This record gives sequence, C-alpha cells and structure tokens, in this order.
Amino acid sequence: MTAESPENVLFVVMDTVRKDHLTPYGYDRPTTPGLDRFADEATVFEQAVAPAPWTLPVHASLFTGMYPSQHGADQENPYLEGATTLAETLSAAGYDTACYSSNAWITPYTHLTDGFAEQDNFFEVMPGEFLSGPLAKAWKTMNDSDALRTLADKLVSLGNTAHEYLAGGEGADSKTPAVIDQTIDFVDDSEEFFAFVNLMDAHLPYHPPEEYKERFAPGVDSTEVCQNSKEYNAGAYEIGDDEWEDIRGLYDAEIAHIDDQLTRLFDHLKETGRWDDTMVVVCADHGELHGEHGLYGHEFCLYDPLINVPLMVKHPDLGADRRDDQVELVDLYHTVLDSLGVEGGEPASPGDDAVALDRTRSLLSADYREFARAANDDPGQRRNGEYAFVEYSRPVVELKQLEEKAASAGIELPEDSRFYSRMRAARRVDAKYVRIDRVPDEAYRIDADPDETENVADSDDEAVAETEAALAEFEDAIGGAWTDALDTDVSDDSVDQMDDETQDRLRDLGYLE
Repeated sequence: MTAESPENVLFVVMDTVRKDHLTPYGYDRPTTPGLDRFADEATVFEQAVAPAPWTLPVHASLFTGMYPSQHGADQENPYLEGATTLAETLSAAGYDTACYSSNAWITPYTHLTDGFAEQDNFFEVMPGEFLSGPLAKAWKTMNDSDALRTLADKLVSLGNTAHEYLAGGEGADSKTPAVIDQTIDFVDDSEEFFAFVNLMDAHLPYHPPEEYKERFAPGVDSTEVCQNSKEYNAGAYEIGDDEWEDIRGLYDAEIAHIDDQLTRLFDHLKETGRWDDTMVVVCADHGELHGEHGLYGHEFCLYDPLINVPLMVKHPDLGADRRDDQVELVDLYHTVLDSLGVEGGEPASPGDDAVALDRTRSLLSADYREFARAANDDPGQRRNGEYAFVEYSRPVVELKQLEEKAASAGIELPEDSRFYSRMRAARRVDAKYVRIDRVPDEAYRIDADPDETENVADSDDEAVAETEAALAEFEDAIGGAWTDALDTDVSDDSVDQMDDETQDRLRDLGYLE
C-alpha cells in the first residue's frame, strides 16, 4: 500500500457478463458507454481468469483468497464453512462493510455474506412471514440432517427463474436500481468502507426493461425466445440463427441497464467527493455461452467465454492502462487487503482458515506474481506466475434439471459426457489444458485458436505440454487429480424423507414435479 492509497473500496461484480459484449473490450454495439468512460481512468485487464465458471465458488474465492477445492463451496456443498472472509477481516479492522446483491447464492444461508455489517439480498426481498414459516422450517430440517443436506442447495439456489418473480416480477433488473440506491445510502453514511455489489441483470432469463429492449432488441418478445439453457443443452430444443440474434439482443439490453445504473453510482461518488479516495473494482464472476460449442449458459465446460472475464480496476498505483499479462480473480482478495493496508490472516472464529495478505498476489505490488517470494502456502503459485487455474465440480442442480428436460423429450444423456464431468484447467495467455474425468481431455492454443475449435490435447505442442505439467503440479498441491468419475446418479431419493410442507415448497419453486 502507498501513502496515497484510497481509504475505501467499491467492488462490483456484473454477474454472467461476457467480456466481448462490453464497449471497453471492443464490442461494436454501445452497450457500456459508462464503463468505456470508466476505462479511461482505470486499468483494463485483457487476460483475467475466474477460478470457476459459476457464481458460488467464484464469490467464495473472491471472499477468501482460496481456490474452490480449498474453500469447498460448491453445489454438492453449497456453503462457505471454516474460512474467514474478507468482510470479516475488514470489519474487524474498523471498516464499514456492506453487501448488496440480487443473486440468490450470495446470502447468509451460504455464509458468503459473513462479516458484512450491512446486507440486502434475495431472501430479504421475500415476505417475512415466508422466511419465518415454511422456508425457515425446511432449511433447519435439511441442515440438521445428513441425509437431507444434499438437497439444501435447492433451497439456496431456489432457481434463478424463481428469483426473477419472487424479487419483483420484472426480472433481476427490477432490483438493480434498489441495489444502487442502497449502496449510495451506505457510502453516504460511511467514513471508510468496503462495499460489495452483485448485479444479476445479465443472468438468464433475459427480461430487460422496455427502454433497453427497444434499443438492443427492438420488436423481440422476451417470452417467445428460449430462456431455458437446460432445454437447449439437453437437445430438447433447437435454436436457429435468428433466435440467437434475439437472445443476444436481450442480453445486450440487460448489460446496458447495468451500465446506466453503475454510471449513476459512479457519478454520485464524484459529486460527493468520494471518487478519488475510492478504489473501484469492476469484474464479472463468469461469462455466458450463446451456442458456442453447442452449449447455452455457463455449465458443463471451461471455455474462455466463461472464464476469461472482464476486469477493470481504478487505483492511483495502477493508473489508466491496458494490460495483456494474465491475472486471476483470486488475486483481488489480496489487492483489496493491500489497498486498505490490512494484513489479514487472523481467524474470525477458532479453527477457521484465514489467508493473510500476500503481495505477490496483489495487483498493486511491484512483486506481483513473483511467486518465488510468496508468503502463503498457495497451490496456484506455480512457475513464476504465468498460469491461472480453474476448477469445476459437478453441477448437481443444473444436472438434475438437464436430465428432466432430456427425459421429457425422450432423450437419454450419455453417462460418459461432459454433463457428468468434473473439470480442472490450467491457462496461460497462449495455451489452455483441461482435465476432464469422464471424456477425453481438451487443450487449445488460444493464441492461434481463440475460439477453441481444435482440440490439441494429443499433439506434441510444447506450450500445451508445459500447461498440462503446470496443471499436474496444481492438482498434486490441491490434493490430487479428479480421475475417479463420480456416480451418474443424481436422483433425489431423500425427497421422500421430507415432510409434506417442505415438498410443497420445493414444488412451488420448480424443483419437484
């Protein structure tokens, strides 16, 4: 940290936003003029890599400085347990902390919000009597029972579709202005703050406000296009070129709404004199596929549109710049600590794992990614920092829905497929290697083949071989490679053990027929 380091941090995650749909990254549609102006005074990172392709493990990594295998928060265990969070550390250091989100995974129930003194999230927009009634009863029953806890992820996720309606009936964007309003109120009442914001507009389903829809998807009825990625991925629904164009238009409209709301927040910080004294981080937790590789959404793969995410950071030590070196979102944990001059590493609760500041992972440090000087026992600190690592455990909830869509269309999903696979990847700026436990590994020379169309895992390419070796080292450090394929059975046999009230609640939310 320098003597001129900002006293505050605003950390924004644009959920499910692809890098190549943003104006600062060369998109030819004016989706984000506000972020384009922001980029004029920030560092824009071209090669930022997420540690997973979906929300829960990525945010757990942002909040702990750990890879998914270390913190353990995933769909098969949708809770962050035994780890001290960034918010807990900063709250203990005297900072005002707040988390405002319209994402159903970022809640007290998953423990991702542990340590935030102020918070508003998906569950809090639901009726209070519902929280104190069936849902609370179901949640306690599930978490107190080893047999039922495997179903608790259904209640934490609730389904993003259910979120759209229970949170206001107009889509995630209906809550975004309120999230920004809350952030503004929090900032105005704080002296030194860490504010975290997640905006869900660009997550399926896409139902943007009319103003933005008419700009980017004129004449498109959002209820008439395919908004169910599992239906497409299962092979139960075909999407033609015109429908993909409509889907992308709706997606762009959602991003444009995010941009306008962020601009409103940024303008307020400037008008109230807080801008210059605030480090601002803007990133996505993961991207989205719109038909590439025959997939829709952000499940079942580790292709670059999902894991090579946008990242822009405004800080006086970075200045206005564009960088082509590879960075990891895991590094942002250390960057925030470094900017605020907090060392961390003190467990918030006895027995917690707590990651201390390691300046070889801080974007602000002259020693950034000089891992020979690393202070932590970090499995990702390999080979002078040129590699990023990504982990993807089996997506239980999505897989169950996929199976249901396939079965309803008379389709049998092959057991040896990417749908049932766990994956790990090592990536550097020119090459990627993906280890997959049920189907052949994948590797790509992403410098020559950025669309990842030619699998060169079996080639004698030197860059690919080096990347595979780095992945093997990471796997060894993290506890071993995923080579033992998990059972394909993801049926909910323990549903029968639940009481009628709990089953009715899951049925209302779309998880039971």
